[in-house]
Amino acid sequence: MTALLARLRPSGDANAFDRRLIAPMILGSILNPVNSSLIAVALVPIGIALGAPASETAWLVAGLYIATAVGQPVTGRLVDLYGPRPLYLVGTALVGIGGLLGALAPDIWTLVGARVLLGLGTCAGYPAAMSMIRGEARRTGRDSPEGILTLLSISTQTIAVIGPTLGGLLIGLGGWRTTFTVNVPLALACLVLGARRLPRGTRRDRTTGLAATLDPAGIVLFAVTLVALLLVLLHPAWWPLLAVVVAAGTALAVWELRAAHPFLDLRVLGGNVPLLVTFLRALLAATVTYCLLYGFTQWLEQGRGLSPSVAGLVLLPIFITGIGVAAISGRRRELRGKLLVGAAGQVIVSVLLFFLGDTSAIWFIVVVTLIAGVPQGLNTLAVQNATYRQSDPARVASSAGLMRTFFYLGAIAASTTGGIAFAHGATTPGLHDLALVMLVASALFLVITVADRSLGRLTATQDRATQEDPA
Repeated sequence: MTALLARLRPSGDANAFDRRLIAPMILGSILNPVNSSLIAVALVPIGIALGAPASETAWLVAGLYIATAVGQPVTGRLVDLYGPRPLYLVGTALVGIGGLLGALAPDIWTLVGARVLLGLGTCAGYPAAMSMIRGEARRTGRDSPEGILTLLSISTQTIAVIGPTLGGLLIGLGGWRTTFTVNVPLALACLVLGARRLPRGTRRDRTTGLAATLDPAGIVLFAVTLVALLLVLLHPAWWPLLAVVVAAGTALAVWELRAAHPFLDLRVLGGNVPLLVTFLRALLAATVTYCLLYGFTQWLEQGRGLSPSVAGLVLLPIFITGIGVAAISGRRRELRGKLLVGAAGQVIVSVLLFFLGDTSAIWFIVVVTLIAGVPQGLNTLAVQNATYRQSDPARVASSAGLMRTFFYLGAIAASTTGGIAFAHGATTPGLHDLALVMLVASALFLVITVADRSLGRLTATQDRATQEDPA
C-alpha cells in the first residue's frame, strides 16, 4: 500500500496526482459498501425491534440497491456536467440526513425510506472519484497512475471484510440504530474534506439550460425501465412488470436517439463495443461473486453445519486473498491477463463447489475460499480500470455509474438465484444448482474475454502514450 501511495505524487513534483484528493475520494467511495455490509447483521434485530417480518426487512436491502442502481448513472451524468465537488457535497449531506432519519425511525417503512435516501446519497462518491482521476490526468498532462485506481478497489474490498464485523460491534455497543448513526460522522468528515480539498469549477457551458443538458425525460424513462426490471429480478412473481420494462425501454431508446443532449448517448455507447462488453463483465462477475457470498455462506451454516463465527472465519481468505492480489497486480497496467486469470479462477471455483458435501473437510473448503479470492481481487480491479480507460473522457463519471448499475444488477440476480436454489433450505443439492449458474456465468465471462482483443490494444496504446513520462 505504501508503494502505491508513493507513486501518486513524487516529492517536489507539482505536476503529479494531488495527494490531498485521496482521503475524500476513498471516504466518499466507501460510503456505499459501508451501508451495504452493515445492514447484513442488523436485519434480524431490526425485525424484532419493529415487529417487521422478513418480507418487510428485505426491503431495507432492496431499497438501497434500487436507489443506487438508478442513481449512480444519473449522479454520474451530473458530475460530468457540473464537476465532482457539488455532487459530492450534496450526496454526502444526504448520507448524513439518511443516517439521522434511520437512527430516529419509528417504523420499518420510515427505515426503508432512510435506506433509499442513503442509497441516493452514496451514489456520488464513486463517479466523483473517477471524474477527479480523469481531471488530474488532464491537469497534469499525464495518465493518472494505476495506484489510485487500485486504492479505490482495495478500499471497497476491505469494507467487505470488516463491514459485518463492524456492524456486529456497533450493534453490541448501542443497538441496531448505531448502524445508521455511524453515517453522520462519516458524512461530516466527507463534507469537511470535500469542502476544503475538492477542486472548484464546472465543465458545463452556463449558456445552456439545465433541462437541455440534463435530459429529464431520458432520466425518467431510464428510472422507470430500471426500477421495473429490478423489481422483477427481486420478485420473479411480478413478471407482468416486464411489459413496463419493454414499453419504457423502447420509449427510452427512441427518445435518446433524438435528444440533442441525451442522458444515455446510445450512439456513442453503441459505437463503444469494448465498454459495453466491460459492462457485461461487471454483471457476470457480480453474479458469480454474490452467488458465492450469499449462497455459499448460507450453505456453510445450514448444509455443512458450521456456526456463524466459524463460517465467517472460513470466508475470510476470499477477502484477504482478494485484497492481496489487487495490491500486487494493481501496479501493472495490463488488463487482459488479469481478466483471463480472474475468469479462469471463477470457473475453477464453480467446478470445485460441485465436490462439496455435508461432510466436506474444512481444509478443502478453505482451499476453495483461497482460490475464490484470486478472481475477487483481479476482476473487480480490472473491470474498474477498463471502464476508466474505455470511457469517453467527457462522460467518465456517468460511465462509472453505469458500470456500478450493471454490477448491482448482477448482485440482485445472484440474490434471486440463491432464493430459488435454496427454496427448501440451503442444502447441498441447492448449492450445486447455484454452482451450475456460477459456472455458466463464469464460462461466458471467460469466452468474451478470450475473444476481446481490444484490451491488449488498449494497454499498448497507454504504454506508448506514457513511455516518455510514466506516472
